[in-house]
Amino acid sequence: MSAAKFPPAYVTESRIRNTALCDFVTRVLSDRLRGGGGTDWTQVVQGGGWSGSKGGDLQIDTPGQYVLERSSVVAKAEFIEARVTLALPARGRSIEGYRAADIVGGLCEAVEGSLFYKSLDAAALQSHIEAVEDQDALRKQLSGLGLVAFVGNGAILPRKSGVDDRPMTTKDSPNLVTFESPTSMEVTVSLPHAGDVTGMGIQKGVTLIVGGGFHGKSTLLQGTGLHFSKKPLNVAEASMKFGSEAEALQLGIYNKVPGDGREHVVCDPQAVKIRAEDGRSVKSADISPFINNLPFGKQTQQFSTGDASGSTSQAANIVEALEVGCTTLLVDEDTCATNFMIRDEKMKALVAPDKEPITAFVCKVRSLLEEQGVST
Repeated sequence: MSAAKFPPAYVTESRIRNTALCDFVTRVLSDRLRGGGGTDWTQVVQGGGWSGSKGGDLQIDTPGQYVLERSSVVAKAEFIEARVTLALPARGRSIEGYRAADIVGGLCEAVEGSLFYKSLDAAALQSHIEAVEDQDALRKQLSGLGLVAFVGNGAILPRKSGVDDRPMTTKDSPNLVTFESPTSMEVTVSLPHAGDVTGMGIQKGVTLIVGGGFHGKSTLLQGTGLHFSKKPLNVAEASMKFGSEAEALQLGIYNKVPGDGREHVVCDPQAVKIRAEDGRSVKSADISPFINNLPFGKQTQQFSTGDASGSTSQAANIVEALEVGCTTLLVDEDTCATNFMIRDEKMKALVAPDKEPITAFVCKVRSLLEEQGVST
């Protein structure tokens, strides 16, 4: 580390700073290997038969929009280490020595341009670390404010496409709308670097998001759930300016890169997205709070199956989430088993309660909050 000369405050002061530093260095090194230094060293040579030239590519884990702890770059007080794979170039059983030397030379140039502090954009690195540190600080404030989630005003929630997680721009869609919180739900938080940030705070409890079709509910529905109760609920009017897509809240447990558009969209770090998973395997799960009286006397206190139905899989997902300490359930009605979520009066008339194995989730959502402290 004496040669790399990274500031000790970035390396050893806190875990979140170290994670952000390693993430930034990984991105720079990945960019240089992929042509940022003039040559794309990640291209694989193929073809030419058994005796043709093969291999010769350098690879490193390439991050997406999320800043996570990775093993691609490790920074300690004593050293900084990058972990890269090299497929040695060869023809048949013979290594191509001269080509291998060129590739190793390219790797050395990439390392020189990414693993030394003097080679990096110091301002960009500082901005990257501060943005991640702010998100971590915001997430830690949620519980003390009585919130399970926060969405900052001005957030860009839509993504470019279903396979491209980068933020949508006005070039992608002239109808792009940034997030704007209802005044009644606005909360202002103070962050270490960004200062005061205002946005929508979603309180602990049972929250219902409502609104017409194509108003962007899916942006938050995949993070808060749609439920009914005889007692008052927190109601977020979804006709507010949400945007139109992206799974914003369920991804709020992760920190994002600067410029992602969701830097101030966070949720309870113990939140778990719940959905039905037809066909999943379940092993020794106690789903009896939701499922009972199965045919042939099958027990549900230690329920096992290699091919769960929609309702049993969703029940198992909830029970397993609670077992690992989940404090917020994130539920999207679109990906749930309808017969697990609710039983209306017509269904009750068609199937008598003593003949119905499923206790609908809406009958349990309030007790989950009051008895277990689990928000939905």
